[in-house]
Amino acid sequence: MEIEESVVVVTGASSGIGRATALALAGQGARTVLVARRAHELDAVAAECEQRGSAALAVPADVTDQEAVERAAAAAVARFGRIDGWVNSAGVTGFAPLLEMPTAEIERILDVNVLGTVHGARAALPVMIEQGSGVLVNLSSLLGVVAPPVAGAYAMSKFAVRGLGVSLREELRMAGVRGVAVSTVLPAAIDTPIYAAAANRTGRRPQPPPPVYSVERAARTVVRALRRPRPELVAGGPLGRLFALQHAVTPRLAERMMAIDMRIALRRPAPDDEGTAGALFTPSTAPGAVDGGFDGARKERVRRAAGVVALAGGAVAAGRRWTS
Repeated sequence: MEIEESVVVVTGASSGIGRATALALAGQGARTVLVARRAHELDAVAAECEQRGSAALAVPADVTDQEAVERAAAAAVARFGRIDGWVNSAGVTGFAPLLEMPTAEIERILDVNVLGTVHGARAALPVMIEQGSGVLVNLSSLLGVVAPPVAGAYAMSKFAVRGLGVSLREELRMAGVRGVAVSTVLPAAIDTPIYAAAANRTGRRPQPPPPVYSVERAARTVVRALRRPRPELVAGGPLGRLFALQHAVTPRLAERMMAIDMRIALRRPAPDDEGTAGALFTPSTAPGAVDGGFDGARKERVRRAAGVVALAGGAVAAGRRWTS
């Protein structure tokens, strides 16, 4: 799919990966349709997209409302005449042992992350099938490959999103549909505001475990999935891809390592240990942001620099051995 002049709907566009993706698409000339609960934040994102020289349409909607998502698709077609890409980025999370998380919070995480993705797929695919082209991108997670403790509801939802992608690809193939692709992006630990907005019953302050990647890296992966769809793409460095491979070879070891990562993610005490539903049911009042303030971009630069130094040192050492 050519990004320039394309029409792409992005859910969860008010913050995090969704917002970063919308801005990245606008910077490459795509016309964006922005979907999220917070109308004022969508207006701000639309203004940023237009500052980058691209048309943008804000459509406030809760992705758990099927009719609202269908109205967003209709608004995209009414304004731009087509839907070339649809990114299901809206998502919420929560931290608590399964036996301690209220059932309503588990249901809400599944509603947003799974049914929200289903609603997006059901709104986008008929338009794409009729026009004979289009790319649907669903956001899962590496936690949809290796499930951690204390985030079981989120992991369940992301396993389900991966399964949905596989099923949809085969359904399209069996129906003889050509030109329409379904891609699933699996972000690693990304620096986004989802941690601050999470439901939390742990008495700890959640944060992404190392290595943390920038939200811009995740957005670039989503754009790559739109441009050249693949069944699954990991958004993160080589460690994320190696971790997924490790789980295929030594699953128990990978699961233990994920549990260690979760301990790291929850190592800081929370100022208020009474528990909160976060932004599951009510949108956050915090200003919309692309990143979560975890220095993901800087940490990536430091890792790259360290890698360059290590490679240079290895090359020098090898040269010395060769000439000695």
